[in-house]
Amino acid sequence: MDLPILDYASARDHMVDCQVRPDKVVDPRLIRAMRTIPRERFVPAALAGLAYIDEDVRLPRGRVLMEPRVLARLVQAARVRAGERVLVVGAGSGYGAAVLAACGAQVTALEEDEELLAIARAVLPVEAPTVVLKAGRLQDGLAGPWDLIMIEGAVSEIPAAIGATLNHQGGRLVTVLAKSGGMGKGVLAEPINPGSPDVVLRAQPQFDCATPLLPAFVPAPEFQF
Repeated sequence: MDLPILDYASARDHMVDCQVRPDKVVDPRLIRAMRTIPRERFVPAALAGLAYIDEDVRLPRGRVLMEPRVLARLVQAARVRAGERVLVVGAGSGYGAAVLAACGAQVTALEEDEELLAIARAVLPVEAPTVVLKAGRLQDGLAGPWDLIMIEGAVSEIPAAIGATLNHQGGRLVTVLAKSGGMGKGVLAEPINPGSPDVVLRAQPQFDCATPLLPAFVPAPEFQF
């Protein structure tokens, strides 16, 4: 059984030094954010002792707090710049949004799960007060344009409705592309047709991971004859 971690500051340092930095994460803003933000506050109290393990923390209803190194690699791949308008889809309890805000972005976090929203509403005003939290269907996204979108979990394909809200000039989208039950790839997707009314994204793989699919984006089963 995993025992509660009482020295969370040391646990954060261990997470960064033994999980995040060895996996090619070098952005000093990101490293500083992950050393500072109390990840244990972004899970239900009963799971606080698991907040710094090197895998996803399983939450109710098929959700997870994403593995630290995977989140860090996605944020680094996004090349976030200070002042950019960023949307986090599937923000959960708000940890990823808090990390992006600590890197200087203007972050809006979209979530639909009420239990996770309750955690985010309690923690974000203290740990990341600039983050704007919105409740709504993840599949719908939010009207942009956004300089950066992070889908905080795996999807089988990038939803067109969300991709369409990306800034056509210099916009980026990061997420994990995966099939049900299989390995996935963290990807960076960018528009390849700037100026066109319909954005077309090209997704380039960045690293391998095993992030679970976000339940809201699990494809409906196809009927087989």
